Amino acid sequence: MDKNGQKIDNKKLNNESKSKKLKEKETKETIDEETLNETDKKIKINLRIQELENKLIEIKKSERDKILRARAEAENIIKRTEKDIENAHKFALEGFISELLPVIDNLERTVEITKKEKKNFPSLIEGLELTLKSFLSILKKNGVEKIKIKKNCEFNPEFHQAVKIVKNDKLRDNEILKVIQEGYTLNSRLLRPAMVVVSKI
Repeated sequence: MDKNGQKIDNKKLNNESKSKKLKEKETKETIDEETLNETDKKIKINLRIQELENKLIEIKKSERDKILRARAEAENIIKRTEKDIENAHKFALEGFISELLPVIDNLERTVEITKKEKKNFPSLIEGLELTLKSFLSILKKNGVEKIKIKKNCEFNPEFHQAVKIVKNDKLRDNEILKVIQEGYTLNSRLLRPAMVVVSKI
């Protein structure tokens, strides 16, 4: 082989080598680019997964809060309903009992007047007292109580109604002097205030 031929072969080899290196470089760049693209895709996918997971956590928290609020509201409704039912049972007879109170007042007055009469009617008085006692016993069984007023006790606007005020220097201010009409409570709730005479200094 002559020199020219060897030069051509060398040149050809050099060209082929350069071409091969160039192709390898391009292939490497393509691979690097593809790797970069894959990495970018993976990063984007991971970011999206993280975003969706965060959203899911928020939704779960929101739903849990809604469930807790709904449960609390349901419990409140149950408690209110139970209280309403209890009050309905306790105070169902309120109107009826209120209408019976004047009958009791009349019986009490009749017993008092009959006892004061000059003519003695022991059997009548005894009958009236037994009727009154029966009435009060039935009312007590149904949660009705007389408002107890001790002698010289202080006026309480929650349970007493002043119908008359009398000046009296010997007693304390707002002291109950006399009960005009008995007061009653139904299951500790005021049914009718006691009508009283009160002292004033």
